[in-house]
Amino acid sequence: MSPDKLAYMANQIGRFFVTQPGGQAVAGIEDHIVKFWDLRMRKTLLDHLEQVELDPPVREALEHLKQTQAA
Repeated sequence: MSPDKLAYMANQIGRFFVTQPGGQAVAGIEDHIVKFWDLRMRKTLLDHLEQVELDPPVREALEHLKQTQAA
């Protein structure tokens, strides 16, 4: 799957979570991607973070995920 398609999907997930009460959008986005995306999808998107357009909460969630996976 292309990085652009993955970014589109991640932004859709993000749009769902920002509408949820409780202010936990970033954590919800990250949790969803970890639980429901396979490793290849996550790796492809994380490898192309600088090249794709992401909504701010999605970018924050993915940058946090990238940091935690590198540790």
